[in-house]
Amino acid sequence: MVRKRAVTKKRSTTKRTKSTPTRRKKSATKSRAKSHSTSSRKTKRISTRKYGKGSQKEVEKEMRKFKKGTAKSGKAGTPVKSREQAIAIGLSKARKKGIKVPKKK
Repeated sequence: MVRKRAVTKKRSTTKRTKSTPTRRKKSATKSRAKSHSTSSRKTKRISTRKYGKGSQKEVEKEMRKFKKGTAKSGKAGTPVKSREQAIAIGLSKARKKGIKVPKKK
């Protein structure tokens, strides 16, 4: 008969405390120079629009074809079966024309 030993975990006597990082004080000259330079500089406006208007038109055309049942895909010309597929075809046509469309993932 084999006897099993009782397993006990050793506990440490020291308490764990979170150490707070020391913060450095910013010098007054740097903060003044920074605020002055940003006010004189013109900020560029970044376009938040991901898709161009032309890509929207291409997708609309493809959706009309899909709803009629005349939308075809690929070289073989197999009929488009899903809405998502029709949208993807519209976007790929827009990419070929050079209209602003995000890259494929």
